[in-house]
Formats: sequence, structure tokens, C-alpha cells
Amino acid sequence: MSLRLLLTIAISFSVLSSCAQDAEKPPFYQDIEKFKKADKESLPPLDAILFVGSSSFTMWQDVQDYFPDHTIINRGFGGSQLSDVIRYADDVILPYHPRQVVVYCGENDIAAGVPVPEVFERFKSLFGIIRGESPDDPHVLYVSMKPSPSRAKLMPQYQEANARIREFLAGYPNTGYIDVFSLMLDSAGHPRQELFLKDNLHMNKKGYEIWKAAIGPHLLK
Repeated sequence: MSLRLLLTIAISFSVLSSCAQDAEKPPFYQDIEKFKKADKESLPPLDAILFVGSSSFTMWQDVQDYFPDHTIINRGFGGSQLSDVIRYADDVILPYHPRQVVVYCGENDIAAGVPVPEVFERFKSLFGIIRGESPDDPHVLYVSMKPSPSRAKLMPQYQEANARIREFLAGYPNTGYIDVFSLMLDSAGHPRQELFLKDNLHMNKKGYEIWKAAIGPHLLK
């Protein structure tokens, strides 16, 4: 067997081994590792306001500019479901000891076919982690699932899940619910397409301006 063939086999084995290791890692592992690396380079301040959830927060890269009077930590990771935020709570929530946790998640769960009752149970589990593990009892603010044009057929399910979460939070102190769903509908009850990018899923600046106006008054000083 030639040396070149041996080298080729060795390289191929190394690549396959690396791919197998990556396949064993849970979803969004690389995103979380990036957060950990950023924290090592510059540890975020404690007692800040933490934004956590899915891509609507991930893509809000300039969220700090929208709320200059507050210290914001953005730990949204795109495509995540509530189960993913639960899985990584020890990495993206608890280490920061935030004074307030702003959650936007659940939309992807429903889009993936998760029934509303299970989505609601997932949220309750996440709420329990935030409240049960943090000694500071942070304020929890939930931003309602939005009516994306590309997911218009799921709007009834989003509305049901939003209503359940809203009612649940009403039973606890130091919580808040932000209704952006109704603010993003036109007079006929359809999603306002001008608030979204071409993918009809993620928001443009106009959409985030609505979120700024809705969320801002509820952020802790």
C-alpha cells in the first residue's frame, strides 16, 4: 500500500470521525460555544436585562441601541425552540444573574408541529428554571408569538398559546406579558407584510420599532 493511499485513508478517517463527533452534539451547540467564548473575552455585567429566545432576538443585533438607558444582554439563538432554551439555561440564563429575563420563544415549536398544550408546558418548565434556580428572583417578561405572514395558517395556534402563557403569568408577581401579536396585524386581521423581510418570517426595522415601543415601558430601570 502506497504512502499516498495511507495518508488518504488517514485523512478520510479523521474527517469522518470529526463529522460523527459533531453529529453527537445537541442542536445549537456551536451557537452556545460562541456565547461562552464571548463571555470569556468580556464578561457581561450582572444584574442586566437578558433577552433570550429564538431568531427574532438573534437578528436584533442592535437591540442595545433601541434601549440605551438599559444594559441588555442578547442571548437569542436562531431557530431555537423552548426545549432548546431549557437545555441551555445553565449557559444562556443562569450565569448572568439578570434582574429581568425577556423571553421570545415558542413560535418555532408550533411551526415544528408541537401541540399547543406541550408548548405551554415547555414555557412553564422554563419559567420554573428561571425562578427556581436564581437567588435574585428575576422579573420575567414574555413577548407574545408574532403573526409572521409565512406562518399565517398557524396564527390560531399562536393565539391560543399566547393566551395560555398570558393567563399563567398573571398568577405570578414580577412578571409581564407583551402583546405584539395584535400590533402586527392590519385592520382585516392579517399580518402586516411591510413589517417583515422578504422571507416573510423575520422582521425588518419597522417591525423592531413596534417591538421597541411595546417592550420599552416594561423594562426595569
